[in-house]
Amino acid sequence: MPLPRCRWLLLSGCLLSVSAPADLFYAPPAPDDDAPNFSGSAELGYTRLTGNTETQTLLARGRLTWLTGRFTHTFRAETRSVQDHDDTTSERYLAAARERYELADDNYLFGFARWERDRFSGYDSQLTTIAGYGRQLLTGPTHTLSAEAGPGYRHDAYAEGGSDNLPLAYAALDYTYNFSDDISFEQEMSAEATHISVTTRSLSTITSQLNSHLALRVAYDVKSNTHPPPDASARTDTTTSVSVLYSW
Repeated sequence: MPLPRCRWLLLSGCLLSVSAPADLFYAPPAPDDDAPNFSGSAELGYTRLTGNTETQTLLARGRLTWLTGRFTHTFRAETRSVQDHDDTTSERYLAAARERYELADDNYLFGFARWERDRFSGYDSQLTTIAGYGRQLLTGPTHTLSAEAGPGYRHDAYAEGGSDNLPLAYAALDYTYNFSDDISFEQEMSAEATHISVTTRSLSTITSQLNSHLALRVAYDVKSNTHPPPDASARTDTTTSVSVLYSW
């Protein structure tokens, strides 16, 4: 069965988006000194099996980044979907905006807002806002490492009705290892703790640059909630994907 029209519209929006070369959202490193004022990328992965098995999988991400003085502004959109015959087994959407302000000596301030919807998580939607302090711990041609932490707020709307407004504590790190000029490994990790539950995220990627604009990316994404709503399908979701990344 074809994917719904709204999902293809969101995919089109992602493909028209742009972003910084690094795709990691939590604790992203500072832009390079020679980074353009406006840059971006779009990532797409899609598979379809027919015959004895009727499945289709879609993964699309897009980012837009622009620089003004000491500020780095970022917008990100993402969609993921898996269908098995006529049944949707996974459906997730995300949109987020982020601000980063550079201080002296590799320190920075940040703030971001994120809206997400996961059809099988037990939530109708979640809206999160976080602000805090970060530091660039490693900067070099081979290794980069940044970490950040701060307080935040989350509004949880539940699929079965009702909602909660929750203060939270947030911490994250971002590590990149460059094997060569064309191949890199990236690791993103974060935790958001409320008095109800702790949500952890991990994104591991290996990216191989094919030319100045195209790259091949293999990613393993994990999201876990210690105490999800009772009607959630599982506490932990994982996604393994192979996709093409276009940047400019």
